[in-house]
Amino acid sequence: MKSLQKLMLPFFCFFGVLIYAQNFDDVTIETIKLSDKVYMLTGYGGNIGVSVGDDGVFVIDDQFATLTPKIVAAIKTLSDKPIQFLVNTHWHGDHSGGNENFNKLGVTIIAHDNVRKRLAETPNRDNTMRPNEALPVITFNDKLSIHINGEKVKIFHVHDAHTDGDALLYFTKSNVLHTGDLYFNGIYPYIDLGSGGSVNGYIDAVKQTLKLINEDTKIIPGHGKTSNKAEYNDFLTMLKSLKAKVLTEIENGKTEEDIAANTAITKTYDDLGYSWNFISSKKIRRAFYKSLKE
Repeated sequence: MKSLQKLMLPFFCFFGVLIYAQNFDDVTIETIKLSDKVYMLTGYGGNIGVSVGDDGVFVIDDQFATLTPKIVAAIKTLSDKPIQFLVNTHWHGDHSGGNENFNKLGVTIIAHDNVRKRLAETPNRDNTMRPNEALPVITFNDKLSIHINGEKVKIFHVHDAHTDGDALLYFTKSNVLHTGDLYFNGIYPYIDLGSGGSVNGYIDAVKQTLKLINEDTKIIPGHGKTSNKAEYNDFLTMLKSLKAKVLTEIENGKTEEDIAANTAITKTYDDLGYSWNFISSKKIRRAFYKSLKE
């Protein structure tokens, strides 16, 4: 347990900064319509997906617990039906922090096997453990299909990518994809090496997902604005470019500190504004080194 806590310290620090730097009273949940039945909700944390229809409400991710009342209120403007299911795309707190609240509302929570495992075994920032109500009650290993509101929703796991428990969801009729944190639109991604993530797994996951969608697909990224296949492919190009440059430096005998200090590796994307308060250009170079050096 102590070793796991040590591995997760950067994660706790990040989300601790998010929580304490933000006055949640000022957060507004905004709704973006993507199809007749599918919407994206933004607030503070990972982007939320919502499907509404005669069968009820289907939700993807739930941000932080403090925001649950605002999220539920926003959903009620879209449908007066009960929330039936909620899927966590992975275990991070800005995507699963509201689980306990939604469970108490009678919502069935679904996630990959490793999401339940990490939520159950990893302490909160204050070193307390999560209650059973915060854990997914239905888990899957590889893939799962849910038939709701007139369409099939394909849920599929990708290995060792952002974490070891990532799931993406594709609404087959609406042609909408929710990537979870397998897509940070316009910024460098967080690859959580301490939770089983890897550069190669992340790239493979994006490649795999791009094969499933078409030019008309609307994408809900884990973070950032709604997107499309062309932009997602640009994101893949960025990942492959950084990988190639870091591998060259490793082959030339450069150390982690050398690569962290080499701004030329990321200059193209730094100039486009990809560096942000959590994943700076130095941090992404360091993360790529650590993952590719293994």
